[in-house]
Amino acid sequence: MPFDKGSGTTVPPSAWVSVACVSVLLLFAVGPLGFSLQEKKQADRAASRKGPVLRITWNSDGMILAAASSNQTVKPLDGAVGKPRTSLEGYTGDVYSIAWSPNGKILATGSDDRTVKLWDAATGKLLANLPGHTDSICSVAWSPDGKTLASSSGDATLKLWDAAAGKMLVSMQGHTGDVRSIAWSPDGKTLVSGCTDKTVKLWDAATGTMLASLQGYTEDVYSVAWSPDGKTLASGSRDPTIRLWDAATGKLLTSLEGHTGAVYSVAWSPDGKTTVASGSGDQTVKLWDAATGKLLASLQGHTGDVYSIAWSPNGKTLASGSGDRTVKLWDVATGKLLSSLRGHTGGVYTVAWSPDGKTLASGSDDRTVKLWDAAAGKERLR
Repeated sequence: MPFDKGSGTTVPPSAWVSVACVSVLLLFAVGPLGFSLQEKKQADRAASRKGPVLRITWNSDGMILAAASSNQTVKPLDGAVGKPRTSLEGYTGDVYSIAWSPNGKILATGSDDRTVKLWDAATGKLLANLPGHTDSICSVAWSPDGKTLASSSGDATLKLWDAAAGKMLVSMQGHTGDVRSIAWSPDGKTLVSGCTDKTVKLWDAATGTMLASLQGYTEDVYSVAWSPDGKTLASGSRDPTIRLWDAATGKLLTSLEGHTGAVYSVAWSPDGKTTVASGSGDQTVKLWDAATGKLLASLQGHTGDVYSIAWSPNGKTLASGSGDRTVKLWDVATGKLLSSLRGHTGGVYTVAWSPDGKTLASGSDDRTVKLWDAAAGKERLR
C-alpha cells in the first residue's frame, strides 16, 4: 500500500490510483478459452510479470474487459478462442487510468509518462498520442457522445481533447493539487472534478470556464459522481463525509455523516432513484437517501477497508471489494448479504459489472482478475 506524502499515512489504491500505481493494461475477453500448451506457457509468463490490478472496466458490449496492472503493455484476448490478438505497447511510465469510448471501440489510457493515448481495441493500433500535461495523468473520461475526452493530472489541470482529430481543445486551470477524479454530466455540458486541494469544481465543457468551486472539505476529495438526472453531485472525502451539491447552483444540499473512515468511493443507483452508496475505510458500505440525507442501511461484514463499490445495472444488487480479500454482493432492498465471493489472495481493489449484469469482475493485489457468476455466487470457469 503506497505512502501519501501529504498526510504521512497509507492510502488504499482506490484513492491513490491516480497518484501512484499501475503500470500496464490487460484486456480480457469473455468467452470459451482454448489455449494451446505454448499459448498457456506464454500466458503464464505474462501473468508472472503482472502487478496489482487496480482498475477494471468493461466495454459497451461486455466482450472485453480492460484491467490496469503492471508491465507497460496491453494484451487483448479474443473472446471466441481466447488467443492473444495483439499487444498494445508504447508506455514509458505507469498507466493510472483507463476508459472505454461509449461505443466500446476505443480505449483511452492515462499514464505516468504524462501522455494520454487512444487505442483501436480491435486492431491494437495506436490512434493518437496526446501530450500536453506536465505531470502524471490521474483520470480520463469520455463525453457521453464519444467525441471529446477529458483528462486530469497531477499538474492541477483538466484538458479536453478532440478524439477524432487528436488535438487539445482547452486546458482548464483553477485547482492547486492533484485532480484525482473527473466525471461528465449526463448531458455532456458540464464536468466535475475532485482534488487534493480539498475542493470540488464545476466546469463548462464547451468553453473550459470554471462555473463553481465547491468548498467545505477539510481533507482530499477522492470521488465524484453525478446523479442519473444530472441535477445533483455526490463527492466523497478523507474527512470522512459525503456531500451532496445542487449542480445548477453549486449549493451544498446536505452532508452525509456516519462513516468513521475515509470515503473512497461513492456511486448513485442507476435506476433513477435517489440512493447513494458509499464505501469506506471503516469497513462498511452505507446506503443513503439523497432526498432526505437519511442513512438507509449500514452493510457490515467486511473485515478490511472497502475500496470499491459498484451497482448492478438493474440497481438491485451492490458489489463491494475489500482489503479482506473478498467481494461481497448485497441485496439493496433489504441490506442482506447475498454472497461472499472468496478466491483472491490479496486485497480487492476494484469491482465492475458486465453490461448485462450477469458477470462481476474483480481485480486484486494478488495480480489477478476474476470473473464471477453473480446469480450463482461462484467464480466463472473460463
